[in-house]
Amino acid sequence: MPPRTREIPQGVLLDTHIWIQLQSGSPSLSNLALQAINLATSRRSVYVPLISVWEIAMLTMKKRLQFDRPVRQWVTEALDKPGIQLLPLSSEIAIDAAELPEPMHKDPADRMIVASARVERLLLITCDRPMLAFAKATGLACIKG
Repeated sequence: MPPRTREIPQGVLLDTHIWIQLQSGSPSLSNLALQAINLATSRRSVYVPLISVWEIAMLTMKKRLQFDRPVRQWVTEALDKPGIQLLPLSSEIAIDAAELPEPMHKDPADRMIVASARVERLLLITCDRPMLAFAKATGLACIKG
């Protein structure tokens, strides 16, 4: 069952673009996001949803994202960082993604990411406006990256 508004998250879930920014050392992440990530890293509770690996692979294949190394190597190295864990897709997450209420938009990857945060009771870090709006409307623990 998805978390209620007042529950304390057990870790953080990085949206795909936040994971990429974090791995590239981007200075554009907010102080609040960096603080949450640093705290969660010390607890080994920074999660990357499996769907983000697929998203990154698709974006590189379509030439909308480029790395200085092959995508497989980038993903392996990014998941090997201290405190980072890959969050697998579960049947509960898949069902929750399909059943998300309005105002969640229809993007399947975003739905999986939001459902992952809800089901696993994680603080979602994103800059995606529709995801932020959904979080605000539904009480999902979320901060702007």
